[in-house]
Amino acid sequence: MTKLEKIYEGKAKTLYTTEDPDLLIQYFKDDATALDGKKKGVIHEKGKINNRISSRLFRYLEKNGIKTHFVDMPDEREMVVKKMTIFPIEVVVRNVVAGSLAKRMGMKEGAPLKETILELYYMSDPLGDPMINESHVRAFGLAKKDELTQMENTALRINKILAKFFDERGLILVDFKLEFGLHKGEILLGDEITPDGCRLWDKETLEKMDKDR
Repeated sequence: MTKLEKIYEGKAKTLYTTEDPDLLIQYFKDDATALDGKKKGVIHEKGKINNRISSRLFRYLEKNGIKTHFVDMPDEREMVVKKMTIFPIEVVVRNVVAGSLAKRMGMKEGAPLKETILELYYMSDPLGDPMINESHVRAFGLAKKDELTQMENTALRINKILAKFFDERGLILVDFKLEFGLHKGEILLGDEITPDGCRLWDKETLEKMDKDR
């Protein structure tokens, strides 16, 4: 499959059309950003590593009944994906208090949650991806009610599948972000699942935090 026209370039990936109108090539870059894109740099081989990780996890999710945009990984930096219309909504799944949640709630990182938290963010780099709720989604027409419900339910299913996957490897799935899109009327998991948007702790780290609280 051949890369043709560049149709999108983001902080971590570039998308190209192919000879198949239903398929795109997603190219993983070595660029790294922090502080909502204000701090930029390059990490050698980052793109290759993220492509391998994301491809592995997409395959695993597909085997466990989650429909994704993943098709193939023909190259170290390239992933063939189904062309989608992305919902401008980022779904964040949280299993442990960490990062921005710890700051907002005034809690120490590592505090256990009684249940998994789902958060919604409006995908807009200029606005810093502000947090939104279901009312915002409906009022601004970001997704239909049933579409959002499906995305949220799928996110919780993905959480259970990946939590088990990482637990078997001695890791705690702390939190992660997901993006979804429409392909021929069907909602699919898109984007990537990589260390850029997935926080993992080893079990010893969490145990140490428990002792320190």
